[in-house]
Amino acid sequence: MAKVLIVYMSRGGTTEQMAGFIAEGVRVSGHDAYLKKMAEIRAERDLDGFDAYVFGCPTDHLDMPQAFKEFLANASKAGLKGKVGGAFSSRSHPSSEDGSAAGLVFEVMESTIGMRMSNLGPFDLEGKVMEGPEGMRACQEYGKAIGAML
Repeated sequence: MAKVLIVYMSRGGTTEQMAGFIAEGVRVSGHDAYLKKMAEIRAERDLDGFDAYVFGCPTDHLDMPQAFKEFLANASKAGLKGKVGGAFSSRSHPSSEDGSAAGLVFEVMESTIGMRMSNLGPFDLEGKVMEGPEGMRACQEYGKAIGAML
């Protein structure tokens, strides 16, 4: 049984909700999922001991929040090269779909950190989608896809 760490930053609760449903998908696939808020990761060693990592944050003006950029810079020093990874984000407006934080996080995890990223690519949802069962199922499927890579 592999261990998956899901680290997220949430402002209004949507990204946190997504993280929880992704964790459910990981668990359904037969692995352990651990949720941590980005603020709980204070040092590189806080990322030690996991087989896969899924990072998520809200989209902030077609970008990721500055604090999440700093988190990724620290994560790049944690020896995660070759580990399984996934990236997700939530956004408030449908118009921001082309500039989601998930794509930016995915790019850093794959190119800068050198992780083995989900073949589903970056996962992004508009916050309103989380109000219905489709959002929950989509998050769970993303978690299952991460689990299938382990």
